[in-house]
Amino acid sequence: MRIKRNRILYLFFIISTIALGLVSRAAFIPELIYPYLGDVFYALMIFWIFGFLFPRMSSKKIALISILTCFLIEFSQLYHAEWINEIRKTRLGGLILGFGFLWSDLVSYAVGGMMGLGLEYVLEKSGRTD
Repeated sequence: MRIKRNRILYLFFIISTIALGLVSRAAFIPELIYPYLGDVFYALMIFWIFGFLFPRMSSKKIALISILTCFLIEFSQLYHAEWINEIRKTRLGGLILGFGFLWSDLVSYAVGGMMGLGLEYVLEKSGRTD
């Protein structure tokens, strides 16, 4: 699906998804989804960011690039050089790079990327992307 994205709308999506991701770490989130929800929102945020940066790229490419980006960041958590661990110790560095590799995070990222693809499909059908 090839669409023209409204950057203002996508900036709103990015900010909203960041807020949802931070709220997903609250105590009222059910234990069953608590470990995964933040990673789903992380991948969704990456999807919106790439959609913002590349407004004419196909939705499928955006989904693929966002999922692969999240996978690369997750696999980077297997690398523990002093310099990258120092970055991870900062609040922003820890939020972006994470701390420890988990296979389950890869599934969460795939779900988040596909969720972005599905939401964009709904937006396109409703005529709200441009």
